[in-house]
Amino acid sequence: MSTPAFYYGTGRRKTAVARVRLLPGEGEIVVNGRTMDQHFGNAVNETDVRMPFRVTGTDGRFNTLVKVEGGGVTGQAGAIRHGIARALLQLDEMNRLALRQAGLLTRDPRMKERKKYGLKRARKAPQYTKR
Repeated sequence: MSTPAFYYGTGRRKTAVARVRLLPGEGEIVVNGRTMDQHFGNAVNETDVRMPFRVTGTDGRFNTLVKVEGGGVTGQAGAIRHGIARALLQLDEMNRLALRQAGLLTRDPRMKERKKYGLKRARKAPQYTKR
């Protein structure tokens, strides 16, 4: 069995979806055709996105091509991290324990709560007046 040209993973967080491909390389991360700094500015900590590589000891071995859409800055960064972790799992099944213990394989279920009728936001009610 031959080794594939790249490893693929899909990551999700809030409403963001990231499609991640890992290719052998020097460790560059390209998000939607731009570098991470160009895409996120300094709103996202780059070490947080690179965490799956550090946990598995593969830092600097793969170039990462990412297509991400939906959500905001934090949601997109979390989706990229989740996608990288899933792609590393496809690379080597031995990474599962380390990634699981670091909490990188679990999709974060926290979502924005929907607004309810009669309320101003999800839970904020209009001020009560007795008279």
